[in-house]
Amino acid sequence: MDLTIDWLRLAGESIGVLFLSPFLYIALAMVWWHSRQSNVLQRRLFHIRLRGTLPMTAARIVAGFVAGIALSALGFAAGAQLTASTLVCVWIATFMLALFKLRYVCLAYAAGVLTVIQTILSWTGVPDGDETVNRIWQALKDIDGPSLLFLAGLLHIAEALLVRLQGSRYATPLFLEGKRGKPIGAYSLSGLWPVPLLWLVPAASNNGLALPWTPLFGMDGGPAVTVAGWTLAAFPVLIGFTDRTATRWPEVKAKEMATGLLVYGLAIAALAAGAAFWGPLTILAGLAAFILHEGLLFWGRMRERGHHPVYVQDGRGVVILAVLPGTPAYEMGLTAGETVSKANGVSVRSKEELHAALQLQPAFTKLEVLNRDGNVKFAQRARYAGEHHQLGLILAPDEDAEYVAAPGSSSLRQGMRLAGARLRGRGARRRFGGSEEAAAQESGPPPEKSGKSGNDVLALTAGTHAEATGQVDATTAERTFGVTPTAVQERVPEGLPPRSGRHK
Repeated sequence: MDLTIDWLRLAGESIGVLFLSPFLYIALAMVWWHSRQSNVLQRRLFHIRLRGTLPMTAARIVAGFVAGIALSALGFAAGAQLTASTLVCVWIATFMLALFKLRYVCLAYAAGVLTVIQTILSWTGVPDGDETVNRIWQALKDIDGPSLLFLAGLLHIAEALLVRLQGSRYATPLFLEGKRGKPIGAYSLSGLWPVPLLWLVPAASNNGLALPWTPLFGMDGGPAVTVAGWTLAAFPVLIGFTDRTATRWPEVKAKEMATGLLVYGLAIAALAAGAAFWGPLTILAGLAAFILHEGLLFWGRMRERGHHPVYVQDGRGVVILAVLPGTPAYEMGLTAGETVSKANGVSVRSKEELHAALQLQPAFTKLEVLNRDGNVKFAQRARYAGEHHQLGLILAPDEDAEYVAAPGSSSLRQGMRLAGARLRGRGARRRFGGSEEAAAQESGPPPEKSGKSGNDVLALTAGTHAEATGQVDATTAERTFGVTPTAVQERVPEGLPPRSGRHK
């Protein structure tokens, strides 16, 4: 009983230290920033957002904390030789890798590289050097590669579950520029979660507490050494992912990503656990952490290639890219990827025709819709004053699209200035007085084929452009909605009944 009380006291003290740590609040701020940037980009592309920044931030924080509790429970069985010098080496390795590619900002890459370097140096030996060289070598020798890789594997398993749970729910619709310069619809599936951890580590002195079991990475004969006592280390971890799809439905893409991450995490964790029993597996686990992660990204790119985009106007009607929550279209059960072929009995092939058809019956709407399988379904609903003038539909882009999302390989400077968006074609020339050179300088480089950034990497960008406020001028109103500014301001034609309480 006394040992249980001691561990509960130690856990309480560690949690207190965690909530006093500035790194936790930096992590929370980054989650809010990422959610806000998603909304800024939506306002730039569509002049509207799908959901609020604070609810999305809160949902990710809650999910991250739940994942942290689960991982912390597993940590009592695993343990880890996480010393101060090990954490410094991880930060240095992460920074050095980020100089090559930003998506290398991932614990799996840093742990894999450090483990491989440590193993190679143990084989070749380190020549005698000055004190600095000896200290660096000692820091590398102190790294427990298997326990570090095991933690990376568990974090990827948690990431897989979070992607499966929230990946498609908070997917962001995008306008992209296709291979031939035509805009296409797509989705960005990205997320960032703060995961607070209480991890079992060896005590720095003899003041550690005893355990009635031996943790996996605290056994004789393995890479780790037997320790006299254990304590808890509290620290926050950010896990995240980002990917785009123009050929998959968001829920399908999220499921594929989650499956790949789960298999990767299980493979790395299994190799790391095996290395605790047989040392030669350590370098194999380190190489696998890097190579399999790259293979996971390559597999995702191959799944996108050779498939036609699904969010493009195909002549059968107007294709739905997204549906705003709480709007008439949402209540009628419309979803992304479906095609509105008729509105109030009139065939529609553009957003202008859809708007005109909706005005034929100002107080009622009846739609003929082709679902994702091409089958016809019907949807109808009364309309009320104050509701979205276009039922809450975001349509796949046409040639009049002014902004598109910048490619994943664009510079950080562009993301900071334009919130991940770039002007295209006539919109850029119109804004910069017909100068294509000025437009190119402002909107950034043309899209590249590489496209995706890897899992665990988030381009946290910021933008302060005036159009992010959602204000719509006359030209934008006509181009986007096919109506005059007056009609946009009024939102709904005259003659609609007032909105009832249940539709507020």
